[in-house]
Amino acid sequence: MRLEQLQAFLAVAETGSFQQAALKCKVTQSTISRQIQALETDLGLLLLHRATQAKLTLAGERFLLRARRIWQEWQSAVQEIEDLRAGKQPELCIAAIHSVCAYYLPPVLQQFCQDYPEVQLRVTSLGSDRALKVLKDGLVDLAIVMNNRFLATTPEMVVDQLYNEPIEILMAANHPLTQYQTVPWAELVRYGQVVFKDGYGMQRLVQEQFQRQGAVLNAVLELNTLDAFRGIVRQGELIALLPKGAILDIHIDPSLAIRSTEDPTLIRQVVLVTTQDRLQIPPIQRFRELVHDLLMPHKDWLDHPDSPLFSTSLQKV
Repeated sequence: MRLEQLQAFLAVAETGSFQQAALKCKVTQSTISRQIQALETDLGLLLLHRATQAKLTLAGERFLLRARRIWQEWQSAVQEIEDLRAGKQPELCIAAIHSVCAYYLPPVLQQFCQDYPEVQLRVTSLGSDRALKVLKDGLVDLAIVMNNRFLATTPEMVVDQLYNEPIEILMAANHPLTQYQTVPWAELVRYGQVVFKDGYGMQRLVQEQFQRQGAVLNAVLELNTLDAFRGIVRQGELIALLPKGAILDIHIDPSLAIRSTEDPTLIRQVVLVTTQDRLQIPPIQRFRELVHDLLMPHKDWLDHPDSPLFSTSLQKV
């Protein structure tokens, strides 16, 4: 069965005339006749009585209800695709790592909501590995994550490099390591670590660095929120290796301190990931543009956390 056959049958059933059906479908009467005959051949029964006025047979009456439903479903499907192409989608789902959600995304989200007020924007803060999984499962449209060797680079994936940031040491303000401006790795590995939970790219990055140093990571505690890291670290001698973007405002907390490591300095790269087909949808394409236009200039927060730009953004979060 073909859609034009279904359309021809519905037109004849509605008008009671092959001639009127042809006018309605904007084809010739002979075309309508051929389509109806082909449909009847496929079904194995006559659907119409050929007389002065075309009337439904018993099979035609039974088929009519189903045919209308099929045609309505097709029309709805076509309309949904047209709406998608026009940017009329009900929601846009984003997954992003915690520091991006906290400090970098607010101006992007604000501008997107102004550009597409009818699109429900949903943002979920996730670790990189989990964010990539929900992207691959089709549960989100874009992911902003830490780049790593496990990131699949299949042809349909689009990966935009956004920025690089150093990994620094978070510690209590009275911690013994505060005596160093840059902490030697030999001293750092002596202290227990607070780390991100398994499945977070940061934990893997830290573990690999300890292995390169020939040391064993003493992971005393696993957490998954930045506030929890700060609360635990300020209590004693536990330390945490965190990306600079996650601890930009530590300078305003007198109970905490940050130090950089001696070479080699750990660096993480943050990327935006989506798929080629999603970028054909206007709201998704626009969100990606806004990330590049509004998030990228804010990379200087990593070097100037006390800048007015950073302070203004904190007020928006």
